[in-house]
Amino acid sequence: MAEQAEQHQHEHDVEGTAPETPVKVMGEEPDLSKGTARPITVVGNPVLHREVKDVTAFDAELSALIDDMFQSMYAAEGVGLAANQIGVDLKVFVYDCPDDEGVRHIGHVINPVLEEYPADRRRVLDDGNEGCLSVPTAYAELARPDYAAVTGVDRDGQPVRVEGTGFFARCLQHETDHLYGTLYIDKLSKRDRKDALLQMAEGTPKYATVAND
Repeated sequence: MAEQAEQHQHEHDVEGTAPETPVKVMGEEPDLSKGTARPITVVGNPVLHREVKDVTAFDAELSALIDDMFQSMYAAEGVGLAANQIGVDLKVFVYDCPDDEGVRHIGHVINPVLEEYPADRRRVLDDGNEGCLSVPTAYAELARPDYAAVTGVDRDGQPVRVEGTGFFARCLQHETDHLYGTLYIDKLSKRDRKDALLQMAEGTPKYATVAND
């Protein structure tokens, strides 16, 4: 998921500035001495348009993939990244994403499943802008629930549950969608989807991408 959606740019674009109060962090920052950034696959690449495979092997290769995913996400200045966005056919996503309360959430989820919206929670839609590293330079308004929870496992196969509100809820939904073959532009009207693809065609990404054959 792209970082600089317009609605959140001024809230979360803190490059070159220091926050007035310490930012609360949920999760553990990755070891950036590990991993290598890989180029990002873009809309049209087949791996982005189908459900990818469940992870069944929890080994050093999986840990190395997660390290590469964090490096790739940071290199592209994103807040979330799914494995198929670097061409890997596995259900894994990583994130380093703020919520609307200024809490920074960091982590990964393997074989994620988006929970049903709680019946006892008032459903509120956030119609903010959304962007995607696999649709570079494009943004569009997309209404999503302002709360989301995802269950899955970590790199050791241990159960995890991650929940979030606001911008982080959008991130959790966006990344889980990726692993089931859905891009955010697939949820737009035909007109808005066409506009997003035109933005992409006219823009130049700031990070390495994989050209579609």
